[in-house]
Amino acid sequence: MNFTRWSARLPGTQRRAAARADGLSTALPPEGSVPAARAERPTAEGTSVALAPAVDELPVREVLDRIPALVALVHGPEHRLAYVNDAYVTAFGARPPGEPAREALPELAETGLLPLLDQVLRSSKPRTVKSRKVPGGRSYTFTCTPVEVTATPDGGGVLIFAADVTDHAEAAERLRASERRQRETAVTLQRSLLPQELEEPDDLRVAATYHPGGTEAAVGGDWYDVITLGGGRTALVIGDVMGRGIRAAAVMGQLRTAVRAYARLDLPPHEVLQLLDGLAMEIDANQIATCVYAVHDPNEGRLVYASAGHLPILVRDESGTVHRADEPTGPPLGTGGWMHASGSVPLGPGSTAVLYTDGLVERRDADLDEGIASLEGALAGATGTPQVVCDRLVRSMGVTAEHDDDVAVLVLQHPARTGPDGDLFRNAALELLGGTEAAPRARAFASGVLTSWRFAPDLHDLGVLAASELVANSLQHGTPPMRLRLRRTDRRLIVEVTDGDDHLPRRRRAEPADESGRGIAIIAAIASNWGSRRAPGGGKAVWCEFALPSVSSSRPRSAPTP
Repeated sequence: MNFTRWSARLPGTQRRAAARADGLSTALPPEGSVPAARAERPTAEGTSVALAPAVDELPVREVLDRIPALVALVHGPEHRLAYVNDAYVTAFGARPPGEPAREALPELAETGLLPLLDQVLRSSKPRTVKSRKVPGGRSYTFTCTPVEVTATPDGGGVLIFAADVTDHAEAAERLRASERRQRETAVTLQRSLLPQELEEPDDLRVAATYHPGGTEAAVGGDWYDVITLGGGRTALVIGDVMGRGIRAAAVMGQLRTAVRAYARLDLPPHEVLQLLDGLAMEIDANQIATCVYAVHDPNEGRLVYASAGHLPILVRDESGTVHRADEPTGPPLGTGGWMHASGSVPLGPGSTAVLYTDGLVERRDADLDEGIASLEGALAGATGTPQVVCDRLVRSMGVTAEHDDDVAVLVLQHPARTGPDGDLFRNAALELLGGTEAAPRARAFASGVLTSWRFAPDLHDLGVLAASELVANSLQHGTPPMRLRLRRTDRRLIVEVTDGDDHLPRRRRAEPADESGRGIAIIAAIASNWGSRRAPGGGKAVWCEFALPSVSSSRPRSAPTP
């Protein structure tokens, strides 16, 4: 076999386009011309002295046998083996020449290289495959180059050049394993910081889901929460910390904990975001987060919310029309210097609201508004329980296990209750007009309402006593307008009194000689829970709750899906 015909076609080299003319090896080059490829030095007498042999004169077989890379030469459509170098023999043992590659080179067949040889032979173009593992555990990058083999009837062959990249492959695998462990740690941290079981408001049905990004995407800082505030009111929050990995998940956990603490103060949504904004700057000045904080009050039938750079809440009313709560929206948390404002959107019986993060609607090849519009269309046709709606929205938006971003979705419904279920949810209110004579009217009103609701005598008496004490406290320390409101759900009785004074009552120890100061202490002693809050339009509300002895209706538990 004439090895000199293909010796200059090793991977990474090219043959010269023009052959040397006869006689140039002994003549001086013309002025301004390029010296010949041979390494020669002209002498003063006009002759030349060779410094090293030219490439064409090197013994090719000896060169191939000594290089550390694996080299094999096959020819013909069956890729019959013509040659393997010493490195190949050392790696895989001696190989019989003349046999087809499928039998002579089984290691190449196992790596799926034989179809590549067919492509190279047909196209006459070199091909490369990177980091293929061969039997024995080592990894090689294979380059297959077409060559002319004049000593065979077929005339065409393929030179196989394999570079050992085991060290690089193992380093890359260790890096991937480290990234997988880090991602698993971040996912575990993320899931542990999310609520393991959602709180169950009396008047709402809620469900949530969280999908971490695919294996190639680092976990972000998406979170959600449901917080029962007492008095029938519920806070709902969803947010997204910018960034990826454990740091984003840790910041998310701190913000979620802070939201729960601030929610217990029962502040308006925009004031909660103001507090969160300052805290986010203290946690990490370089980390920002978007967030929506909303409060639902069943007595008002509205969702009052404030947004810090987050996507708009979507609400589908009882008729199936979807509304987008766009305003007001401020900058993300952690930017500082912005006064947030609260807005509201109707959420009456039969309505469904969706809070979500950008991973649900944002796509690299589409505008964000298009994604939100698609979600609106999906919500318009999504019916069923909150968990069913959650799952349908995720599927309709094309979220899969390989999605490139985290997705968090929180769905809440305000059911329209009728029939026996409607009898478990009742409201009654009385405007407190006049002076001290309003107290006996309030007691009589409370007694009549609780009797009509068929409460047991002990709960009836506790409800009347609570109404009397709260009304007396409001008459003594509050200002008009005043109102007494009684509300029952399937699980509790709520007594609430509102007035026009902003001063919030506090529980204190009354001295034996004091003639007042015991009202709130009595409420705290007899009620399951009590609290107070400032009303958005001014004034305050003081409330207390009594747990019913047994739940009269069975309700499915709402829980986030993993």
